[in-house]
Amino acid sequence: MEFKDYYKSLGLEKGASADAVKKAYRKLAAKFHPDKNPGNKTAEDRFKEINEANEVLSDPEKRKRYDDLGSNWNGGAGEPYGGRPGPGGARSRSFTQEEMDAMFGGGGGAGFSDFFETFFGGSGMGGGGGPGRGRQGGTFTGNRPPRPGDDYQADVEIGLDEAFQGAKKVIEIDGKKLRLQFKPGIADGKVIKLAGKGGKGVNGGPDGNFFLRIHVTPHPVFERRGDDLHLTLPLQVQDAVVGKTEEIQTLGGSVKLRIPPETENGKSFRLKGQGMPVYDAAGEHGDLYVTVSLVLPKGLRPDEIEFFRKMAESRR
Repeated sequence: MEFKDYYKSLGLEKGASADAVKKAYRKLAAKFHPDKNPGNKTAEDRFKEINEANEVLSDPEKRKRYDDLGSNWNGGAGEPYGGRPGPGGARSRSFTQEEMDAMFGGGGGAGFSDFFETFFGGSGMGGGGGPGRGRQGGTFTGNRPPRPGDDYQADVEIGLDEAFQGAKKVIEIDGKKLRLQFKPGIADGKVIKLAGKGGKGVNGGPDGNFFLRIHVTPHPVFERRGDDLHLTLPLQVQDAVVGKTEEIQTLGGSVKLRIPPETENGKSFRLKGQGMPVYDAAGEHGDLYVTVSLVLPKGLRPDEIEFFRKMAESRR
């Protein structure tokens, strides 16, 4: 197995703090985000490398195994959790990038409203919820004890815009295409359990489960903190002095923000209800915080420079 230096991927030294990992990841992810580099395959590959490194180094357990075992930290391909039992108690396997490319695509279309009734008998899905109904295993034969099927796991990557609106994905399991719709407000790291959609049970044992872990990629403009969003607003010094009305583009549309005269650098404005939808709380939203960052004017004319000079002298 080829060794991947995850510290090098994030531009860090081994032993870097969790906060340093977080800051390095955010900076690089924003730089190489596909939205900022459309059609750039090199940037796309770099973005994937950054996300893979962050997934390991931001998880204390994974990072310890990586630091201790090096290239063998993951126990070999096809053995997530270091070859140990997966979330449902059975051994689990992960999927290669090729398998994931074949499984996931841009979903959509009809059938989302009755998806769970069709495939899960109305049991639904949730982060670590109970097993679904109608889980049928194989037929018991001989005196061999029943054994549960393998648990499967896969990662699903969505953008912050999709997390805001509610993401739609299509996966294929055992030849069946399942259309999934994730509710608005879903957070990074959320685990969705598809009960009974893993490997087949043996000798009458229950089928395994399928776990989907959500990854919400960084946004080039907004930073998410819980259900709140934060953005930095560049503001010309002269506008901060006399005041201005700014049109702010949020994930849900545009709103107007009145900047009062003599606004100081670093001043933060709260736009109530303009943040992320609150997961499992219909109609509720977090807030949007807009922080002013003053920008010095460039390319001033001689008369404008003279104006500032006279003002500076009078203020002395």
